[in-house]
Amino acid sequence: MRSSLNQFIRLLLIAISLGAFCAQAAGKPSHQQERDELRAFLKQTIAESSSFTDKFEAEVWLVSQSARLRRYIKDHEHRLSLLKAIHREAKKASLNPDIVLAVIQIESAFDNYAISRVGAQGLMQVMPFWKNEIGRPEDNLTHIDTNLSYGCRILQYYIQREKGKGGLSMALARYNGSYPRTVYTEKVMNAWQGRWDTGP
Repeated sequence: MRSSLNQFIRLLLIAISLGAFCAQAAGKPSHQQERDELRAFLKQTIAESSSFTDKFEAEVWLVSQSARLRRYIKDHEHRLSLLKAIHREAKKASLNPDIVLAVIQIESAFDNYAISRVGAQGLMQVMPFWKNEIGRPEDNLTHIDTNLSYGCRILQYYIQREKGKGGLSMALARYNGSYPRTVYTEKVMNAWQGRWDTGP
């Protein structure tokens, strides 16, 4: 009897631990209402398209960030192509592209084929269940443009949610699924300030 009870307690603790671990995946909301709101936001915004509004500003940014990205991506053409995609998707989501670069550095180190232990995929480590949630099961999250679109829109949603509350710090924690802890936030902010920040 005591052995059965001990085994039950061990299994319960394992289940609780696994539940907590799985909640850490980027973009995984913690509550049903939050999940519903984010699903609606993704459906509304994921298919929007736009391009550079200020080409001169974009070109200055590309030249500056290309040198910084060389550490991760050696090929010049691939580097510029990725930076253009990051700039485009960040601007579409009203995000600072420098912050998006910092998020990608921490999430995947710029490996668009990265898959986490809990199944998050691509540059911004997006959980694949979102594809079905918004009715786009055919989307490929290892595709750079697709992953950036999802990731930037998810981050945009959390920034809007935390406006006037915890700000960018808590938005990043929610994106990572580690809210209210700030370890992930600190990593991203350090990457941003130490490598990617190009100023106002």
